Amino acid sequence: MMTNSKTAWLALGAVAGLVVGLNVAGIWPQVPLHAVATHGQDTFAICTVPLDEDIEAVFILDDVTGDLKGAALNVQMRRFNTFFEYNVIRDLPAATSKNPHYRIVSGHANMRQNVQAGQVARSAIYVAEVSSGQLVAYAVPWVPGRANSGAIPVQAAILPIDRWQFRTTPIRDP
Repeated sequence: MMTNSKTAWLALGAVAGLVVGLNVAGIWPQVPLHAVATHGQDTFAICTVPLDEDIEAVFILDDVTGDLKGAALNVQMRRFNTFFEYNVIRDLPAATSKNPHYRIVSGHANMRQNVQAGQVARSAIYVAEVSSGQLVAYAVPWVPGRANSGAIPVQAAILPIDRWQFRTTPIRDP
């Protein structure tokens, strides 16, 4: 019985060593991990949005003005060269308050590309307004070759995609 236990541990160690060795050598298939970040405080929220495999943009949402603005770095120039802008108030007016309360988050959305409608990034931006109980999904126009090609800054408007009413009872401010 002792021999079987030693043999089993030896076999298990050999398999574990093989798996670790293949990973270190880069031979074992690797799955990339992608993460986004979101943070908000009072009247300001910020999140990152992956545009493609190589670059992400940072977006800032101002609760006071409703402006959703973003910027992406040009990887060759090492500076912000692509800018996005949209005002969410026209899509998400506050239901019962003069002071809207927005929340923002981004998510992976590898949408089918449409030449006529324009290419979009592999992510979506979701903006919710708390008092009205509405959420709007936005797409980010993104053409990697044009955005990384030169010194001319690229300006683009964020595109509303769809709306969802997640709460039917409005919330009133105290």
